[in-house]
Amino acid sequence: MTAAIKPKHQRLVLVLAALAALIAAALLAAWALRNQASYFYLPAEMASKPPAADRAVRLGGMVEAGSLKTAPDGVTISFIVGDGSAKVPVKFTGITPDLFKEGSGVVAEGHRRADGIFVADNLLAKHDEKYVPREMRQMTSGEAHNKVEATK
Repeated sequence: MTAAIKPKHQRLVLVLAALAALIAAALLAAWALRNQASYFYLPAEMASKPPAADRAVRLGGMVEAGSLKTAPDGVTISFIVGDGSAKVPVKFTGITPDLFKEGSGVVAEGHRRADGIFVADNLLAKHDEKYVPREMRQMTSGEAHNKVEATK
C-alpha cells in the first residue's frame, strides 16, 4: 500500500521550499554586493577613523575657499573639502559639474590613498535650497508661479 501525501502537507512542503529559496536568494545577493557598498564620510570622520586605503567611499563637505587649483593638463583639479573641524585634500581628473565651485557643497566618490589624499572618481555638486533655474531668475515670484502653473 502506498501512502499518498495529503494536499495540506503538499502545500506546507511547497511553502517551506519557496521560503528556503527566497532566503538563499537574499543571502546570495547580500554576498555578491558586500564590496559594492559605498560608505559616506565627513572630513572629521575621515580624519579620526580613516577608511582602508583603496576602499570605495563617499566624502561630503564644503569646498574650502581658495583651495581650488587646476593642474597644467587642464582636467586635473585639486581642492580641500572641509566641515569646520577637519580638512581633506581631494584630487579629481575629469569634467566638473556646473554647480561645482569654491564655497559650495560637494560629494566626492572615490578612495583614500595611503598618503591621505582622497582621489575622486566622480563629483556631485550640491546646490542650496534656494536654487532657481536660469530662465526664472529675472521673474518675480508671481510670474514664476504663473509659469509653473501654465506648464501643468
